Amino acid sequence: MALALYRKYRPRTFAEVIGQEHVTEPLSQALRSGRLNHAYLFSGPRGCGKTSSARILARSLNCEQGPTPEPCGQCESCRELATDGGSIDVLEIDAASHGGVDDARELREKAIFAPAKSRFKIYVIDEAHMVSSAGFNALLKLVEEPPEYVKFIFATTEPEKVLGTIKSRTHHYPFRLIPPKVLRPYLEQLCEAENVAVEPAVFPLVVRAGGGSARDSLSVLDQLIAGAGPEGVTYSRAAALLGVTDAALIDEMCDALAAGDGATAYATVDRVAEAGHDARRFASDLLERLRDLIVLQQVPDAAAKGLIDGPADQIERMAAQAQRLGPATLSRCADIVHNGLVEMRGTTAPRLLLELICARMLLPGADDSTGGLLQRLERMERRLTLAGTDAPPAAAGGPDAPFAHLSFEPHPWEARNDF
Repeated sequence: MALALYRKYRPRTFAEVIGQEHVTEPLSQALRSGRLNHAYLFSGPRGCGKTSSARILARSLNCEQGPTPEPCGQCESCRELATDGGSIDVLEIDAASHGGVDDARELREKAIFAPAKSRFKIYVIDEAHMVSSAGFNALLKLVEEPPEYVKFIFATTEPEKVLGTIKSRTHHYPFRLIPPKVLRPYLEQLCEAENVAVEPAVFPLVVRAGGGSARDSLSVLDQLIAGAGPEGVTYSRAAALLGVTDAALIDEMCDALAAGDGATAYATVDRVAEAGHDARRFASDLLERLRDLIVLQQVPDAAAKGLIDGPADQIERMAAQAQRLGPATLSRCADIVHNGLVEMRGTTAPRLLLELICARMLLPGADDSTGGLLQRLERMERRLTLAGTDAPPAAAGGPDAPFAHLSFEPHPWEARNDF
């Protein structure tokens, strides 16, 4: 049976850990110099490499060639601590089920015994924030002054819940979410290694679904690969499986907003409902598109700089949309969609609210706020500009030459002298 991708490609050295150079480089240098601490605290979001780095550190400490940042992988200790192995001198403890005071006392009693055959006896305590206060207090003396051959590695997603007296005895290394510009090339590399064809438009969907977590992203990619046909992983199947709105529907809505076309906007909402898409998810995807367009207006080469992600043809369409939608319109629409998403929480009629959101975006005249005024001014400027490009050039030199193409016929009431 094939291993899951996140298990098959679990990093075995610090050099293989992606997106955490601020952690792996100082740890590697500490291993080279021999300036090692007796306790470490790895914190950060789930799936970012905390437990994997703890295992790598354990291998690095007990390697026969070590302590070294590059375990040989050949000695007995390295083989025992391989991905699917274990060692009698490296104990992984799940604090979620072993975080009581009795478990801490048992650990304290066993820690006094020297390692059986390795250099260090290492305790990897996962989900350390689940250790009770009484359990931390029972461990306090041991963590403060352990035997020379004992090392502790605490891993947690909630470092603020770790007892302060324990945290102060550790070297704290915070892990971070992996940015898309790092995660996407990594996913592409794995697909090449697996010899699986994946459409380029799929990777942004996987990165977004993973939320910056390498493990979550690999789980999503693994699911898509498992359900792929002979043609590989296609965008349409990935979008349907992940519940993502088809980009064509987002494009239609943006084009409708740019043209002030209510008929197209409401037809798009109807297509969203007919396709079975969640109205909340469509609004969320639309908000993300508006954000990307705002960034594109301010940073034309945002795609090259990694500020937005997507296939080349999609980036071209978005650049055209950013030119047609002014900054005031985009800003006001983004605010409306954001507020609408808040209103959608718990509602029983999400489609109705989505249609009301469209009405607010399309009718700046009904909005007496500064945003509505700016959008109306922006529309007027755009119409004047378009009228100027279609009209013949005005005679030069006259004071009204820039406005010669405009018609200033008197209003019927003004033509009368009844006032």
